[in-house]
Amino acid sequence: MTEQEIRRAVLAIIRDVAGLDEEPSLDGEKPLRDQLELDSMDFLDIVMELRKRHRVEVPETDYPQLASLDSTVRYLEPRLASAPGK
Repeated sequence: MTEQEIRRAVLAIIRDVAGLDEEPSLDGEKPLRDQLELDSMDFLDIVMELRKRHRVEVPETDYPQLASLDSTVRYLEPRLASAPGK
């Protein structure tokens, strides 16, 4: 997957978990929790959806690397780089 495809995939998961009607407009470097008022269960739902939709295992020790949209994309890039257009 390309960086843009990963970004779109993450935004789709966030939209679904947060119950939004459309893709959120986010500042890529600001914490997702602050921008979307996500609680810890919402965050875990995002992690579970990444695993379910894209077969990405995120160990709990790596959760801080998923704080912002940009850091999440950077974290996922090497893990999804070989995945064909998911």
